[in-house]
Amino acid sequence: MEALDLARWQFGITTIYHFLFVPLTIGLSVIVASLQTAWYRTGRHEYLRATKFFGKLFLINFAMGVVTGIVQEFQFGMNWSEYSRFVGDVFGAPLAMEALLAFFLESTFIGLWIFGWDRLPRGVHLACIWLAAIGTNLSAYFILAANAWMRHPVGFTVNPENGRTELTSIWAVLSNTQAWSTYLHVVSAAFITAGMFVAAVSAFKLWRSRRHGDTGNKGVAPPKGDHELFRKTLRAGMVVTLLAGVVVVYSGDHQAKLAAEYEPMKLAAAEAHWETEEGAPFSTFAVGDTDSGVNTIDITIPRVLSFLATGTIDGTVQGMNDLQEQYNEEYAEYGDVNYIPNVFIMYWSFRLMIGFGLFGVAVSALGLWLTRRRRLPRTRWFYYAAIAALPAALAANILGWILTEMGRQPWTVHGELLTAMSVSPGVSLGQVAFSLAVFTLIYGVLAVVEAGLLWRYVKAGPSHIVPEPEEGEETGDVPAFVY
Repeated sequence: MEALDLARWQFGITTIYHFLFVPLTIGLSVIVASLQTAWYRTGRHEYLRATKFFGKLFLINFAMGVVTGIVQEFQFGMNWSEYSRFVGDVFGAPLAMEALLAFFLESTFIGLWIFGWDRLPRGVHLACIWLAAIGTNLSAYFILAANAWMRHPVGFTVNPENGRTELTSIWAVLSNTQAWSTYLHVVSAAFITAGMFVAAVSAFKLWRSRRHGDTGNKGVAPPKGDHELFRKTLRAGMVVTLLAGVVVVYSGDHQAKLAAEYEPMKLAAAEAHWETEEGAPFSTFAVGDTDSGVNTIDITIPRVLSFLATGTIDGTVQGMNDLQEQYNEEYAEYGDVNYIPNVFIMYWSFRLMIGFGLFGVAVSALGLWLTRRRRLPRTRWFYYAAIAALPAALAANILGWILTEMGRQPWTVHGELLTAMSVSPGVSLGQVAFSLAVFTLIYGVLAVVEAGLLWRYVKAGPSHIVPEPEEGEETGDVPAFVY
């Protein structure tokens, strides 16, 4: 084992951990803003309670996302200094814009939203959460534009004297086809996750109330308003998930076509597609020999892969064996390099990503039918399925990132810089192992804290934050945020 191997493991582990919080932050910011908008327009107290309840869960998640995101910045200087040296002039531009334009906007207005409940006019306070949500989603675009540049580098030149990339067009980087397509796909997937989070929490609270005969802990009956509140948020979460699922399918189709054009090896590996073929089939189950470059078992659907990759059923899809030969000639200066990523991980990441994502969408579609006309499902299996759809949605997001990042291997910047050339030359195996152990320990502690806080406030319910008003009680005054 070399320092490169552990550096890759460390970056993968910290990135995946960080990305557990990112989708929830992106989607929940808009959902919470929408709930507050409903309260602002209708004045109905259940919307205020829902806003503050899910707003608290959003803030816990947001704080964890910020903490774990900072570590990502450290990674570039710690273990990937050669990468930072090569791409700094280009990669740093969208990241600087993210910090200056998006993150500051996001953090400033989240602060105003938290402490402005009883101090700002309602309209101004509502604008704060919407500006925070816009900042969150804008932040995601700049980061994804930087990542998309690694897969399809544009708007740059390489200085022959120092061997570094130099930015020639920030507009080319920000308008990169890969950037906006990836953004649409990632953000819609984030809304699936956030929608399922709201639906899962609502399903848990509703089922817990039914299971205990409409009594809470120690036989204390929960507020009557909680039942109606969570019925509405259950449906709201499922509506968000279903609508986002439609966008995911559209953007995923576009992503496949972009992969066929700019990252054909990634597409071929995700399909275990070894030989170039016209009218290529879509593989549903395959077992192969990666050393020989063949599939020993392959159950396929004729011509579907060609349609997904090219838009026509007779389109040509390049295979990994032919691409390996092509890249050996095109990048001969790098020597003997295996340009085929880990086929097993690519193949099953792709299928599990689709399966887990569609599970959440299916549960939402079924849930909307079962909850029509103010009904609630009576069978426990639906509530269990709604709760299980949340980890499934998170898994789909993680698998999507694994597919994206491992599909680019062995490149950090496609066609420009190999991963093996990106690692810090002065970092030893022991140093990387130490930092990996420390990060893993810290992240383990943070996971316990995050899970404990979320569980505590989900169990407590919205009455812990905003008590349900007594009959005839005025609800015009807005209490300050409770901690």
